[in-house]
Amino acid sequence: MTTPAPTRLLSLHLGRIRAFGPRGEPSAIDKQPHAGAARIGPLGLEADAQADRRHHGGPDKALHHYPREHYAPWCAELPGQAALFVPGGFGENLSTLGLTEATVCVGDVFGLGNAVLQVSQGRKPCWKLNTRFGVEDMARRVQDTGRTGWYYRVLQAGEVTAGDALALLERPCPEWPLARAWRLLYQAPPLPEDQDALAELAELPQLAQGWRDTARKRARGEEAETWGQRLERMFRG
Repeated sequence: MTTPAPTRLLSLHLGRIRAFGPRGEPSAIDKQPHAGAARIGPLGLEADAQADRRHHGGPDKALHHYPREHYAPWCAELPGQAALFVPGGFGENLSTLGLTEATVCVGDVFGLGNAVLQVSQGRKPCWKLNTRFGVEDMARRVQDTGRTGWYYRVLQAGEVTAGDALALLERPCPEWPLARAWRLLYQAPPLPEDQDALAELAELPQLAQGWRDTARKRARGEEAETWGQRLERMFRG
């Protein structure tokens, strides 16, 4: 697999907890561009917020990265929502060009500013994307396309600002691009020939424990998750 070239952090995004959706549930999905330096600690950007720490945030989901190149196909597919398809729109903290789920691998270690980050898992889309974009099946579209972005854990705290280089330092799992892991876990029922790959994925120490558990269940032929509750809820009062 080709090693991605160093790129630049084009923008850095932070969010505050606000009322979201028809029931006014707390959410910090509305991330806004941040100028100047920001501190990255063990749980992510210290000036950023997550309202639902059960499903967002934590050491394995400290920072969310969404490829900026995904916004053009979203605009083409859903032109009525084009004004919302701008960096920060998916609740990401980091926005770049040059890295996608096809070129980033589980466990990749990146230097950003003077921080060191490790790719821990992809993002599992949820119903909040349906509400945010006003598209009933937006979360399912994200899941089906694999245009999800990914999360980092923080190996070394530091300071970061837009314009900093983002460079690959280590690649311990070159056979596991995120797109491959995503296909096995979330895009279709596993095929018989997928069982060995799923068993291997379940043992990757660099992978977040939740994804390892999902891989283990699918390798055994068990239902790992009922997707409907996560993907299909929308506009419930």
